[in-house]
Amino acid sequence: MSEQATNQNQEVELDVTNEEQQQAPDVELEQADPVVEEQSDELAKALEDVALYKEAALRAQAEAQNVRRRAEADVEKAHKFALEKFAKSVITVADNLERALASSDNQEDPMREGVELTLKDLIETLSRFDVVAVNPEGEPFNPELHQAMTMVPNPNLEPNTVMDVVQKGYTLNGRLLRPAMVVVSSAA
Repeated sequence: MSEQATNQNQEVELDVTNEEQQQAPDVELEQADPVVEEQSDELAKALEDVALYKEAALRAQAEAQNVRRRAEADVEKAHKFALEKFAKSVITVADNLERALASSDNQEDPMREGVELTLKDLIETLSRFDVVAVNPEGEPFNPELHQAMTMVPNPNLEPNTVMDVVQKGYTLNGRLLRPAMVVVSSAA
């Protein structure tokens, strides 16, 4: 054979070899595709799991923080209003001392002076613990702080104005212990 024919045969063989080599990686890629797909599916599932666990951890952290805040608020309220039952009992003593003073006619009586001093000391002690008297005479009626005993027509006052206080009310740290029992004016 001539040299030319030999060169052509070698070129054809090289072309066939190159084609085979090019086809061989395709076969390997086709075989690798299921493995890659399986791994990418596993990765996607793992990423979903990570997102779920991250969300669950954030929710648990938020819930723990909420529980801690509620517990702190409950403790604060317990401290703030621990005296409520005691204060309700003590304010009746203040009422009785005020009644005793109102029933005494003699201003020079030493007993009256002792009751006045006792009442003054009791009111000061109550105020130290944020127990404050509500004496709304002349103020507009407030249903959150006052309890209307009766309504009386009075042309000299605006309607719904407190005319008289039958019994003082009290608050503890701004919270109502006992409403003031009042007589309210009505339109004439």
